[in-house]
Amino acid sequence: MRYFWLVASMVMFIGITYFGFKEGFENWWYNYIFAFIALFAFLLRTFMIRRMKKHMEFLNEQKTKEEHTIN
Repeated sequence: MRYFWLVASMVMFIGITYFGFKEGFENWWYNYIFAFIALFAFLLRTFMIRRMKKHMEFLNEQKTKEEHTIN
């Protein structure tokens, strides 16, 4: 699902740019907001996945430390 947002933002950006040249940017400039929102969703999901992996590693490390101190 993460890469869906990246592909969606690229397709939207290319499509908006194409129609901007074809019909004029005064009609299409505000649609770039949606492309940037999709790109932001990709970046946010990527950041959160990395953060969650680090947190899970920390929790596993804490769990192994507890097991060694109990035994």
